[in-house]
Parts: sequence; structure tokens; C-alpha cells
Amino acid sequence: MQPVSSATPALSATPLYLSEGEVERLVSMELALDAVATAFRKLGLEEAENVPRQRCQTDHVMLHVLPAAAKTLGVIGFKAYTSSKQGTRFHVTLYDGKSGALTAWLEADVLGQFRTGAATGVATRKLARPEARTVGCLGAGKQARTQILAVCKVRSIQQVRVFCRTPERRQAFAERLRAETGVEVLAVDSAQAAVRGQDIIITATTAREPILLGEWLSPGQHVNLIGSNMISKAEADVEVFRRASLVVVDSKEQAKLEAGDFVNPLHQGVLHWSDIIELAPLLVGRYPGRQSPDDITVFKSLGLGIEDIALAARLVELARQHGLGRPLLPLT
Repeated sequence: MQPVSSATPALSATPLYLSEGEVERLVSMELALDAVATAFRKLGLEEAENVPRQRCQTDHVMLHVLPAAAKTLGVIGFKAYTSSKQGTRFHVTLYDGKSGALTAWLEADVLGQFRTGAATGVATRKLARPEARTVGCLGAGKQARTQILAVCKVRSIQQVRVFCRTPERRQAFAERLRAETGVEVLAVDSAQAAVRGQDIIITATTAREPILLGEWLSPGQHVNLIGSNMISKAEADVEVFRRASLVVVDSKEQAKLEAGDFVNPLHQGVLHWSDIIELAPLLVGRYPGRQSPDDITVFKSLGLGIEDIALAARLVELARQHGLGRPLLPLT
């Protein structure tokens, strides 16, 4: 599927349902990168609004909701997902930005993987050195896959090193990504081996304690921290932030609720909220980015509803063009 234009037309009045399989058929990393970059630019130009993730729970299930609105994209909506011992279920609901009418409901597991990868791609395109050619990835799951797919789209990557705790899993992951990207992907035996000397670092894990140590970093690296969106979890130690020249986050407001990676650096005075800048204003030129080839830059991704609705709107437009999805008819 080819990316559609960034100016999304008004969605049809008949609400559409897209299944996970249909989303997977329609989505591409090129489309996700364009949609997410547009979403952040809209935020930077104050033409969109993002509300931090809200959570509530029963004894057995937690509900997570990420609302957002983009007036110049013509949509308002939210992603909602439940997490429990039985797994996690994701959906995006879209409404017309003028009438408030329901326009679409999408299953959103794959959508979420691609929008998270795309956010890293957008940040990496802005912050990593132009000559960056190598990647170190900690994690070998669904999110790690789309992280690598995105980074390979924004830089001419020649080698990826990947580490996770299970040898068989990291080897299978390396083989899959090698086939998908055409890049040399190596499974390595330690987190340190994945990180040292690589130009771009990605953490995409479920770790509760730091797995990325600042002592492993070298001048010029760019770091993407994407695994933790809970205040009690951190993938990077304090030394990562002590060495960083620039720390960027997708949303400060959401980071104050969820960025466990920031807790110890803030407590120890290594990092201050005034030091942290948001990606959206950075992209529209309100802040400088990397100042030197030797700078170590960090992007902390938490995942925003504006990314979900922007990509969902593009997917719905594509679905209508290709005759995919099912109409959601009123029960009358």
C-alpha cells in the first residue's frame, strides 16, 4: 500500500470497522512515519491536543485510555486498551472533528506497534548523526521489531546487534529482521555487546530495573528509550542522563506521570524538568537539536494518543479507497 497524503479528507459518514488483519494489510512504516511526523508537527503548531494516558482498574483488569484531537486533520478520538492476565486488547475509536459523529473503530495492536516505531523513527531522523550506520537493540519482541524497521527507514543502517535474555528468541528475531530489512542483524550474548560502539541504541523491554548503563555509551550516540511507561519502571540508569547533552520526550505532561526512567536522575539532581524538551516544538524549529557530532542524545517515548488517531485516520482513508473494512450500522 502507498502512503496517502498528509491532508486527510473528511471521513465517510458511515462508520467503518477494521480488523487486526485489515490494519496489518494496510499499514506500512512509510505511512506510519509520515502520519506520526504530521501529528507531532500539528502539536508543535498548536493545531492538535493530546491528553495524557488515563488508567483505572478492577481487581482483575486495567483500562488505559489515550485521548487526542487534531482539528486540521479533522479527527478526534482515543485509543483504549485493557490489560489482564488474559492478555492485552487494543482499539482506536475515531469521531468526525466537526460533527462528532462516529467514523471508525479499529483493532489496534499492530497499529500501536507501528506508531511507536514511527515515533522513534521521527526522533532518530531529527537527533541521530546523519552518518549513523549501526544500531544496538535491547529487546526482541513486537515493539523492538518496529523500532528497527523505523530506524532503518530514516538512516542507512548497515548492522543491528540485538540482545534479549533468551538465546533462541534473539536468534529467531535476528533472522526475521535480517529478512525484513536486508540489513546484517546479529544476535549477541549481552546487553553491553549490543550497545558498545553502536551509533543508535534502542531499549524495548519490559525491564523494571535499568538494563542500559551509561558507562557503556560513547560520544555521538543517540538513545531511544521506549519500553517503560510506568513510573515504577526504568530501562536506563542515572549515568545515561549524566552523560546526555540533550534529553527529548514526546510529552512532558505525560512524562511526569509515567517516565520511570526520569525518577532517579531528577531525584539526584542530574536532570531537571527545565532540561527536558518536547519532540513536537523541536520538530517545528522552536529548539535546536544536536549541537555537536559528539553529543549523546536521548529520546524518551511514552506513546501518545495523537499518534494513534493520526495513523488510524490514514488507515481508514486507505481502507475506504481499497474497499476494506465493514460498515458499523445502527441497530434500528
